[in-house]
Amino acid sequence: MTPAVPADRGPGRPWRPGTPPSAPIDPDLPSADIRIGYARCSTLGQDLDSQLDALSKHGIPREKIFSEKISTRVRVRPKFEEALRTAREVKAHAPYCRVIFTVYEMKRLGRDAAELTALADHLTAHGLVLKMLAGPLPGIYDPTGPSKLLFAFFAAMAETVEQIQPYLIVPTGKRKGQNPSVASIYRALTEHAKREAYPEAVEQAHAGFAALQVGEAPGPRPAIPDRAPL
Repeated sequence: MTPAVPADRGPGRPWRPGTPPSAPIDPDLPSADIRIGYARCSTLGQDLDSQLDALSKHGIPREKIFSEKISTRVRVRPKFEEALRTAREVKAHAPYCRVIFTVYEMKRLGRDAAELTALADHLTAHGLVLKMLAGPLPGIYDPTGPSKLLFAFFAAMAETVEQIQPYLIVPTGKRKGQNPSVASIYRALTEHAKREAYPEAVEQAHAGFAALQVGEAPGPRPAIPDRAPL
C-alpha cells in the first residue's frame, strides 16, 4: 500500500516524519450504543439495589455499572471518576459508537448546579451522551435544544427541592394536608419552567381551549396561499 503523501510535500522538499493522517471512519462499520452506568447513594445505610436493577433492565451489564456509597459533598468520588474515564476510553477506541453515560436520576450525579452543568459540558466535549432514567428530566440530555435550559434550571433546584419538601402541604385532593412527593414537586417545576420558556405557546393553547369550551373557533387560521398555475 502506498503511504499517504503529506499535503505540504513538493518538489525539492525532503521527507520528514510527521503526524500520520487519521483514518477515516468506514461508513459500513456497524454502529451501536455502548452504555456505561453509574449508581450512587449518600450513606452506607442506603440501598443501591433499586438503581442497579433499573440500570440493568435498561440493558447495561453489571460489569459496566460503577457504584459507590458516598456523599455528593465529597468532591472526589473514585467510582464516578472511574466511570467517566471508562466512558472516555471507550469513545476514543470506538468513535463510531454512541457512548451513553447513564444514571437513574440527576441527583445521583451531584446536587451542586455548577458541578452538574460542568459535568454535562464535559460529557458533551468528549462526545459522550448523558441519559437519566427518572427524575425531572428523564431521557437523553440534548445540549443544543431547550433541554439545556431545563437542565440548568433543575441543576440549580436539585438541592433545594428536598430541603423545602417537608414544608409544603398539598391543598386539595386525596393527599390534602400531606407533604407532596419530590416527584410531584419536580413535575410542578417542569410545567412552570415550560411556561416560562414558551409563554406565547402556553397562552395560545389556553385561549384555544377556552374557545372550544364555548363552542367557538380557536381563532383565525393562517391563510393558505393559492396553488401556483401549472
